[in-house]
Amino acid sequence: MIAAILGRRWNIYKSMYNKNFLGNTRAHAKKIKDEHKAAVLEFGMTGSGHIKKHCQIIQPSMGVITNVGTAHIGNFGGEVDGIAMAKSELIRHMKRTGTVFLNMDCPYSRKLKGQPYAGSFAGKFITIGIVQEADYQGQDIQVDEQGIRFTCDLRGKREMFFLPMLGVHNVYNALLAIAVCDELGFSIQTIREGLQSFQAQRKRLTRYRLADNVQILDDTYSSNPDAAKAAIDVLCQVASGTKVAVLASMLEMGDYEVVAHEDVGRYLSQKNVDYLYTLGRSARHIARGAIRSGFPADRVVHCQTKTRLHRLLAKRIGPDTSFLVKGSHRLRMGETVLFLCKETAKIRQRRK
Repeated sequence: MIAAILGRRWNIYKSMYNKNFLGNTRAHAKKIKDEHKAAVLEFGMTGSGHIKKHCQIIQPSMGVITNVGTAHIGNFGGEVDGIAMAKSELIRHMKRTGTVFLNMDCPYSRKLKGQPYAGSFAGKFITIGIVQEADYQGQDIQVDEQGIRFTCDLRGKREMFFLPMLGVHNVYNALLAIAVCDELGFSIQTIREGLQSFQAQRKRLTRYRLADNVQILDDTYSSNPDAAKAAIDVLCQVASGTKVAVLASMLEMGDYEVVAHEDVGRYLSQKNVDYLYTLGRSARHIARGAIRSGFPADRVVHCQTKTRLHRLLAKRIGPDTSFLVKGSHRLRMGETVLFLCKETAKIRQRRK
């Protein structure tokens, strides 16, 4: 989102898609030229020391930490604090007098201003939030078929912004983009236009609207507990009829595997979801967590193979039905999205 706004006025360099590994950063360093006014980069992290190495290749003057969640938690002994330390390498190894942007609604992010996370950083912290008080406060959030509208107090005035995408959690990303661009001196109108023209990446809550009011939410790029919960929320927000969650295993959970999957199941049981299908060895804990928390057992189906999953999902397709499909990237759940699209078309054709 930051790049979408900066690109409206500046010649910028941006890392495309998820090209965020160390090798990508080395390649970025060779491609950034004098004519670029800014570089917007994602520094990927799956373990301790990774972000430090990114900073040694390209040292940022502004750093954004969106949140401290549960992605890759298995690489940190199941401890969120380990993830916080790894992410805070950005603060300790970026330009010492730079600017760091933090999400105050994330409990671990609130800690990053202090020690041992900040190290010798002597720059400025700028905060965003919806619930917690922050420098850039999101309010008046409204969701409709087109996207999300919200306000943010900016330069003494409450300004309205629009995001053409699903997921209230994306308001946090938008607030961070607003904060960065406002600090760089961009006009409110430029920020507004950049956000409303933003295009989300495929497989990240991409919505397919098919015949007979069948909807498919494709969120198959990756999965972790926080992301799965956010996707479940979106399913409940956009679907009006039967809601079906298709959740595959979340990888890289390590010792946190059982707790993480059961937590997602418990969360789903409290939402207005009608059916739960799970796929994969670890995902059986999602099913178990949901049932133990009161979700009807006769509406839960666990599958070990994608073939069986598809066979059973074909029977679930009907008018006014919405499917959420989510799982870790290596499980290739995009195949299930494609199956549902094709099967829906075949069913409609047979009715003619």
